[in-house]
Amino acid sequence: MRHALTAALLATSMFSLPAAAHAQAMTAEEAAQLRAELAALKAQVQMLETRLDAATTPPTPAPVSTPSVAAKPATEIGWKGAPEIKAADGWSFKPRGRVQVDLAGIDTPAGVTGVRGGTAIEFRRVYLGVDGKIPGGFAYRVEADLANGEVELTDVYLSYGRGPVTVTAGQIKPFWGLDDMTSDLFTSFMERAAFVQAFGFERRVGLSAQYKGKALLLQGGVFGDNAADLTDSNHSLSIDGRAVFMPKLGDTQLHLGGSVHWRDPHDPAALGRYRARPFIHTTDVRLVDTGLLDVASELGTGAEGAVLAGPFHAAGEAYWHRVRRIGGTTPTFFGGYAELGMVLTLGDARGYKDGAFDRLKPSRPITAGGPGAFEINARYDHLDLNSAGIRGGRQQAALIGLVWAPIEYIRITANYGKLWIDDARIATTTGERDYTADTFGLRTQIDF
Repeated sequence: MRHALTAALLATSMFSLPAAAHAQAMTAEEAAQLRAELAALKAQVQMLETRLDAATTPPTPAPVSTPSVAAKPATEIGWKGAPEIKAADGWSFKPRGRVQVDLAGIDTPAGVTGVRGGTAIEFRRVYLGVDGKIPGGFAYRVEADLANGEVELTDVYLSYGRGPVTVTAGQIKPFWGLDDMTSDLFTSFMERAAFVQAFGFERRVGLSAQYKGKALLLQGGVFGDNAADLTDSNHSLSIDGRAVFMPKLGDTQLHLGGSVHWRDPHDPAALGRYRARPFIHTTDVRLVDTGLLDVASELGTGAEGAVLAGPFHAAGEAYWHRVRRIGGTTPTFFGGYAELGMVLTLGDARGYKDGAFDRLKPSRPITAGGPGAFEINARYDHLDLNSAGIRGGRQQAALIGLVWAPIEYIRITANYGKLWIDDARIATTTGERDYTADTFGLRTQIDF
């Protein structure tokens, strides 16, 4: 359009000029006037072109708004023995597990263990599971033990906590004592104290709360039974609580605590049995055993203490288990231990965290050309199941163990134990019920 208009104006001007020239001869003054008119005409044409451009240029389109798309949260992958995936919005996910392979044996007088004694190998634990965090202060864990071809739920819970208080629902340990609350990954010996097994310390399903301050730990909850034992007819109920004072004085960590446990099976036909293996799990023989007892309720009280100073540590517990029987008698059984230990490698020390012993971390692992970390432990253990006419037996043990952690997530433990049994459940071939036994064990362990 613009080019057509310009051409038409110029053509009109060109055609008019020859006509004027033929009509008359132009004077110099007329030629100058004509040139001025032609210049004015060109200026007019330029002005018209400018106005035409402004009229025909399409308007700049307004920006089209598009729905905003939220940026995907950044994902970070770390390593804590296994991959740990963390998102910027608070989600996290980590596979977890452990494998413990035991070689263990027991030597007893003739007639006591028979073919159920001797030396054997087993998968003590094969844990597989996941844990992580959920936005809003939540955390979760789902884990099961697959050892020996069976599936048994271990820790399965959902917790909430945004400060010193944490509330947990699911299957956990009901806050027993120091030895039981310490993970089996970090215990001094292959098996825990005899009273832990004898008095039925196990995970149970319930609702609990915990307060954790700088030097004070308070734990309590209401529980039913272990997930594997919950049925429509199982209405057992327990109330469990634990308090730990754990100040740190310079480089010395102190630990003083106590616990109370009350349980009612809510079943007039309920039976209980209190017994313990001889510090190895490869035999199911129990040298001390009360047999089946009718149980109306149970009340347990425990005291615990420990100190960690540099490479040294000392620990001890005492536990009284009172059984109110339907028949009227009320026996009180007792268990406890005293322990000393030392980390032998320079610069290493036993770990402690949140009211329990923690991981032994070598400062010079074999991957860095070092020896790993070595720890030696000695313990006296006592279990008395004789009370109020019940002759379950008395077991005393002197244990010594050596722990080697070549790297942080691998641990090898060797144990030897000398046992003294009085009023044993199983007699020798000569009828004796007071005798000694020897146990030994070797565990290879990896966790992630």
